[in-house]
Amino acid sequence: MEEKEKTAQKSEMLFGKWPVKDVKIIDLSLIKYMDLSPKKVPHSFGKHIKFREKAKLNLVERLINKMMRSGQGKRKLSGKYIRGRGSCGKKIQTIQIVERAFEIVEKQTKENPLQVFVKAIEQSAPREDTTRLTRGGMSYTQAVDVAPIKRIDESIKNLAIASFSQSFNNRTSAEEALAKEIILAAKEDPQSFSVRRRDEIERIAKSSR
Repeated sequence: MEEKEKTAQKSEMLFGKWPVKDVKIIDLSLIKYMDLSPKKVPHSFGKHIKFREKAKLNLVERLINKMMRSGQGKRKLSGKYIRGRGSCGKKIQTIQIVERAFEIVEKQTKENPLQVFVKAIEQSAPREDTTRLTRGGMSYTQAVDVAPIKRIDESIKNLAIASFSQSFNNRTSAEEALAKEIILAAKEDPQSFSVRRRDEIERIAKSSR
């Protein structure tokens, strides 16, 4: 019986280490779109692709999927093209990177790393952006509110890009760079790439009102 209880408890924890039920989401607009369902291994095996319901995909798995990209692609970051850490398409390897990053976050903050990750998303998610409109042959930008699911996507994307840029051609490992960015973003530190990017997007939107 005791072994069954321990197994049940581990199944309610992320990676079998960190409890999910104690995590609190302060931003009420994001609660519906942050799936924190307990999974020992955050891997859906592509089950969500058929229905395209991103909001029902585990939040940590969404980070893992963003980490699997090859880098910035055609866009430059700090004047150079940023590529990934060789984990493009290698989900098991990326899962291990995120797990080790969470272990570093726990060691440095003495908190549940999933709670720190959620806070990092809340702090770095832009609330306002710009869109281009065309009327009478003239184009201009207009400030618009950002949808909650888009806010989460943008925040996770910037967290992943920050880990690329800090570990690209550098001795810093991918997990160390990701852990550092999550901690800085959770504190809303100006050194965080995600926070700086949020401020830049909102500044441009403010000037387009």
